[in-house]
This record gives sequence, C-alpha cells and structure tokens, in this order.
Amino acid sequence: MFEGFTEEVLGGVGADIFLRRTGPSAAPALLMLHGNPQTSAMWHKVAPAMAKNFQVVCPDLRGYGHSDKPSSTADHMPYSKRVMAADMVKVMRDLGHDRFFVAAHDRGARVAHRLALDSPAQVVAMTLLDIAPTREMYANTTAAFAQAYWHWFLQTQNAPIPEDIIGKDPQAFWKLKCFNQAGGNPFDPDALSEYLAAFNDPAMIHASCEDYRAARTIDIDHDNADGSRKMETPLQVLWAKRGAIEKCFEPMELWRSRATNVVGHALDCGHYMAEEIPEQIIEKLVSFFGQHIDGATT
Repeated sequence: MFEGFTEEVLGGVGADIFLRRTGPSAAPALLMLHGNPQTSAMWHKVAPAMAKNFQVVCPDLRGYGHSDKPSSTADHMPYSKRVMAADMVKVMRDLGHDRFFVAAHDRGARVAHRLALDSPAQVVAMTLLDIAPTREMYANTTAAFAQAYWHWFLQTQNAPIPEDIIGKDPQAFWKLKCFNQAGGNPFDPDALSEYLAAFNDPAMIHASCEDYRAARTIDIDHDNADGSRKMETPLQVLWAKRGAIEKCFEPMELWRSRATNVVGHALDCGHYMAEEIPEQIIEKLVSFFGQHIDGATT
C-alpha cells in the first residue's frame, strides 16, 4: 500500500511511535494523522500523491497499530490529546521538521487541534476531516448524535466494561462500528486486514478506550483552561455530507468559536473520507496547503 515509503520507529514522549514516510528531501513536511479504530494505513490512497510535493510522515498514534500502548493513569493523561500531540512534535523534530503541515482525520484530528493550540509555531496550516471540536460536541449532544456515535458513550465507560464487551469479538465490533458508520465497506482489503489485526490486540482495545475517556475528561479540562484563546493556525475543515457532523451540528459555527482563520464545507461522502473520495481529498489538501507554502520550512 505504501510503495517507496520507509517504515521506522522513533521515540515520542514516553511511547515509541511507528511511522511510514517518504518524499523529496527539500520539500516541506506534512504530518498525516489517522483516526479510530484505524492506523496510518488509512492514508494509503492519499499519502503517495501528497509525497510528490511534500515529505510525508504517517505515524500510528500512541495506543494504535504498531506504536506503543503505554499504561494509563486515573486521570487518563497518557492518552490526552496534549500528550499524543507532544509525541508528534517530538517525532517531527527528530526527523528535522521544526515546521510542518498537518492533515488529520477523526481522533487524529482531535490530536491535531490540540497540537496547534500547544505548539502553534510548529504548524504552517492544517486540514481536519469530519470532526467538530470535542468539547462542543459533548456540550451539544443530542439523542440523534448519541444514536449515531454510540461508540463514544460505550468507550468512555469505566474499565473494564467496554474492554470486556469489545474483547469478546474485536473484529465483529470493528466491522459493526465502521461499516455502519460508512454505510458499507469502503476499505481496501489490505488496509482492512491491517486494521483488524491491530484491533485484535487487547492492549489496543484498552488504549482506544483510554483515548475516548481522556476526550470526555482531561481533554475538556485542557480546553477549558485555554479560556477564550483560539487556534490561530490557518485551518481547513471538511466533513461528510452523509455523516453525523453534518446531521447533528453546525460545524463552521463551532470551529469559528475555536479558531480565528477557518474555511470549510461538506463533501458528498461518508465518514472515511480519505478512503471513500481520495482524489477529492488530495485536491483539497494540495489547494489549501499551496496557499500557505511560503510559510513552510523543512
């Protein structure tokens, strides 16, 4: 799926991070973050095209795929988006990238949002796929949203309730959640095989639950501590016309409450945008990032 990419493991901030990367050495850097319950394989239709003009880095987030799954704590700090974002900043610096672009989906987009708040000097511009801000999504929860994103409310339950439920048949759970969310199976067989193999690991199941528990608790604490401060990084948000973000929220209104420089719109697809409509995602990334290329350094 990633012909010409190298695979390696670099140290984050208390977790080793697996990544795939390639691209021209003089090109600006692009960090691509995956969502739950996936791995960096979700970018296999997009990353090779982006690598023509960017040094592309596709990591597995801590807790996912081939990356470490560190023990958590009572406050879920090891799976806070702040710590997960710090992993990414360290990895990119170790690769020689002090400034970089970011494209991120789902849970990875929540990591990216916090990354831009905590390390604004590092991010040239950012595109987030199919999310609204976490705090605002919880604050504006409706019955329709809870019905669509039922896994949010399962995976935030205290351990080991969701771990035991999911662990009875991890692959069946993965397919139930993701195929239902996509309205079918849009996944390449090789990518799907990687996702299912990774999710068969009890450590990843637990880590993914910790990711959701952190989002409901400590991540919102970090958001609240920001007060009225907004993300200033140039931001493009794209969401699925056939998904819960479009149905249950006003995404541009919510993002304008959290960011000073934001553009965006819905695209005709389901949640797994990079795998359903890769050509459109490539075009949107190239066009938006191209507007900010003069601000990039490698």
